[in-house]
This record gives sequence, C-alpha cells and structure tokens, in this order.
Amino acid sequence: MDLDFLKKFIKQTNTGSLKTKEYPNEFLDLRMRVSFGEGTLAKIPWISFRKTVSDGYNPVYLFYKEQNILILAYGISETHIPETSWTREIHDSKTKISNFIENPFRYGDSFVYKHYEPEIKNGDVIFCRDGKEISDEELLQELKEIVNFFKECLNIELKDEKSSMSSGLFYMEQQLEDFIIENWNETEFGKKYDLIYEEGDLKSQQYMTDIGRIDILAKDKKDGHHVVIELKRNQTSDDTVGQILRYMGWIEEKKQDENVKGIIVAGKFDEKLYYAQKRAKDVEIFTYEVNFSLNEYKR
Repeated sequence: MDLDFLKKFIKQTNTGSLKTKEYPNEFLDLRMRVSFGEGTLAKIPWISFRKTVSDGYNPVYLFYKEQNILILAYGISETHIPETSWTREIHDSKTKISNFIENPFRYGDSFVYKHYEPEIKNGDVIFCRDGKEISDEELLQELKEIVNFFKECLNIELKDEKSSMSSGLFYMEQQLEDFIIENWNETEFGKKYDLIYEEGDLKSQQYMTDIGRIDILAKDKKDGHHVVIELKRNQTSDDTVGQILRYMGWIEEKKQDENVKGIIVAGKFDEKLYYAQKRAKDVEIFTYEVNFSLNEYKR
C-alpha cells in the first residue's frame, strides 16, 4: 500500500488537467474520489475518502494551491450538512481551517488533522511540515489514523437506533440517490440533463433552498431549464407530489425559470401518483428496481 496517487495528485495540480480516471476508486476500504474541478479548474482540488457520497463528513485532502498547503482534514461537507459529525472532542479541540489559513476560499469549517507543504524536486514530490521532510511511511500512517477514526465515528452512528444511518430504509434510499449521481451519464437522466457544478464542485445533490433540500437539481441539455428530481421516500404519494411542486415553485421564482420540470423517482407507480400526474403535466414519474441475488461461489 502506498501513496503514489497523492504524489501524482500534487503534480497534476500544476498541469491544468482535470482528468481523474487513472486514480483508484477505493482506498482503505472507502470510496476514493479525486477532483480538480469540473469544466474549470478548482481553486482547491481535493481527494476524499467516503463510505457514501452523502456522508456529510469524511477524511479529505484539501490542497490550497495559492498558499501551497495540503491539509489532511476532518472534512465537513458544505452541501450535505450531516445530522451527526465528528466527535465533540474534534469540534472542541481541533483547529478550523478558517483559523489556520487566513480567509480560505472554501471549506473553512473543516478541521485540520495534519498539514504539509509539498515540493517537487527532480520530478519527485516530497512533503514537509514545519521545515521537516515527512516520510512516505509517516504520510500513510497519518492517513490510516484519520480513516480509522472516521470508521469508528460511523460505527457509533450505526449503533444509535435514533440515527437515520441505522435505518435500513434510509440506507437504501440514500444508496439510490448516490447511485444515480455516480452513474449519471449511464442513466436515462444523463442522456437529457446535466448536473450542476460550481467552482468545480457538484451542487446538484441535496441542493439547498430556504424551504428544504432538493434531492437532485439538474438542467435540461437542450434548453437549460431546471429539472427537480425527488425520490419518493418513506412518505405518501400526496406528500411527495406536494413536495416536488413546492420545490418547482421555488425554482420558478428564485431562478426565474417558468419552465421548470419535475421528476419523481418511486419504487412503484400507484394510483395516487397516476391521478396527480394527470394534472401536473410537467412532472414525470420514473420507477426503479432493486435486484438482489445470491450465487454460489465455485472454485
């Protein structure tokens, strides 16, 4: 196990390339995602380690290019505000990035675990802290420490019966939302709609409004109009329809878009959805299937 990807990441920040396909998808049993921006270069490229896309908090490398500071952080999402987060000890004892870097462009509410000053010498990348070079073994150990602590936090949350993470239904719904986002270009949605990015970061998922969070907000590839996508969660069809119409009304007014579309994603198409759709002509219904099978392993 090594951190070659981290050295490659630092080198790539000097190239202007946005490509990430050659990076690992998993590391230390967590999903790994690398971002240099979408469409335009991000001011703060990052590498995140997550259980799901929407954990809301997770270990992350944040590279503040302007200051040449790489921070291994107790990351806190700016778009998926977590119900629970890092332990109270972290919140009480660790330094916020906003107190470590003067006026950081983003991610100021995340906490510093370790920081490094990367330097490229003779084609290789070295990492220093306070003038002292950090060995690859130490770098890896520090990453392992924060990842293991993150896993402990998740276990505490899963054992809490009141935690939404402990609910199987919530878990399946969240996985569906994550699956749609991660496989966007391979879905029916990706053929017609684009996800929304700002400063290279995804804004579409759990889009914040002052009346709640839209599951997914996208834009039509042809005309640029907004598309509100809502998953029918553990609620009635009437509640789901009312919710999506409310969000569509908000987008129409706040984004000045009179041709907002709506899509409800449900496990099944029931009679209530049928009659509601007859009157809400600008709302489509998609259904999904979850296939689960057991196959005997034969050597």
